[in-house]
Amino acid sequence: MTLFNEREDAFEKQFAHDEELRFKATARRNKLLGLWVAERLGKSGEDAETYARSVVLADFEEAGDADVLRKVRQDLEGAGRPVGEAELKDKVAQLNARAVEEIKAGR
Repeated sequence: MTLFNEREDAFEKQFAHDEELRFKATARRNKLLGLWVAERLGKSGEDAETYARSVVLADFEEAGDADVLRKVRQDLEGAGRPVGEAELKDKVAQLNARAVEEIKAGR
């Protein structure tokens, strides 16, 4: 195997690893977001966990975060507990950072 092929393989492995971490971090972030929204909706225990799973699953409807944001925004508005777009985006950014740290720490 040539040096070029070795470097190419290394880059491909690194890319696959980075994508896996990104997927895990996004799923973790969505779960944390779901738990935060569940608390605002007055859910706890198994109800909160079930709601958080529904938020994680909502992310598979379309590419990007729009599907998740739409779901939680509609759920909050439906419960009479609307949240501003800026607050929601700030919370998502905060939870994303937390999820990345947790994944890197192996939790």
